[in-house]
Amino acid sequence: MDEARFLALALKNPVNVAIIDELHSLALPDAWLVAGCLAQTVWNVLTGRAIDHGISDYDAFYFDPDTSWEAEDSVIRRLHERLGHLGAKVEIRNQARVHLWYPDKHGLPYPPLTRATDGIDRFLTQNTQVGVRRAGDGYQAYAPHGFDDVERLIVRPNPGLNFSAANYVTKAARWQALWPEITVIASE
Repeated sequence: MDEARFLALALKNPVNVAIIDELHSLALPDAWLVAGCLAQTVWNVLTGRAIDHGISDYDAFYFDPDTSWEAEDSVIRRLHERLGHLGAKVEIRNQARVHLWYPDKHGLPYPPLTRATDGIDRFLTQNTQVGVRRAGDGYQAYAPHGFDDVERLIVRPNPGLNFSAANYVTKAARWQALWPEITVIASE
């Protein structure tokens, strides 16, 4: 699958489009819609399910050097006010400040990042290492491993830093219950 095909399928979900457009409208620095909501929309199109089947939330990243909680909270509130009408759970996080809270929440180290896509690179599975943002009059995708696993419904571990085999098994089992067609590659 190439970028154009991935975008065509992922953008069939009107919630994805609304969030991406709102991120652009707010002019948040280095802002992306990321992860499962994109890959799972593609899965839903490919398997003939409802466009939002199994999507529990919509994750957005941005990168602002202001790492204060107040600044991030302000962005969260503005985005929720502007997207509340969608009825979707939207979670937005400033990737510049993840290293400040991640170790306490997850018990694992997390180095400071330098851009939003660094956060995408650290996702638990390669098929969710995707992001989409507005670019000019269109959209741009980011996928360090490409889109083939998304198209082939393959869940593969990203055994980089912060990999948790237990979290991987839990996530893969949830997805397999929702999309029995997926193939889960075991973590080593």
